[in-house]
Amino acid sequence: MKNIVLIGFMGTGKTSTGRLLAGRLNRPFIDVDKKIEQETGLAISDIFQHYGESHFRQLERDVISRVARYTNTVIATGGGVVLKQENMVRLKNSGIIIALTASLETILDRTSRRGVRPLLDCEDRAERVARLLQDRANLYMKADCTIDTSCMSPHQVAERVIVFLRAGGYLRGRS
Repeated sequence: MKNIVLIGFMGTGKTSTGRLLAGRLNRPFIDVDKKIEQETGLAISDIFQHYGESHFRQLERDVISRVARYTNTVIATGGGVVLKQENMVRLKNSGIIIALTASLETILDRTSRRGVRPLLDCEDRAERVARLLQDRANLYMKADCTIDTSCMSPHQVAERVIVFLRAGGYLRGRS
């Protein structure tokens, strides 16, 4: 069975939705950012601070190359996974890509804690988020399904994903 891969900007609910989906579908769950932290022994913010974004993207690429080989797994990616086409090709080859989106206001609200999101730890967060969203929008839209999570709970988002998967013939039976 194919993987279910959640992509989207920071704060769109990939991790919380992914955990719920994995539980509902009785599948393993992998959060790519958490896997990077486990393997390096460093927080993502520390990797960015000490080694820079390009080093983090290389670590991310390495982890994606491994987890894309899995089957029947729910995978939550980092927001920038779409920046490398090879990441998306690998994930698409073994999975159904679900993009989670949200409004600028929702993302700003959900990502308001400083120090947790290195790319957003700056003076004008709203401007930075708007620019990053604009830069990545077309990449997120290449997904098999897109769900706006702005006004939805993670439970509602997980249910929408399951409805999409059933309609596409990717799921059978009850879940």
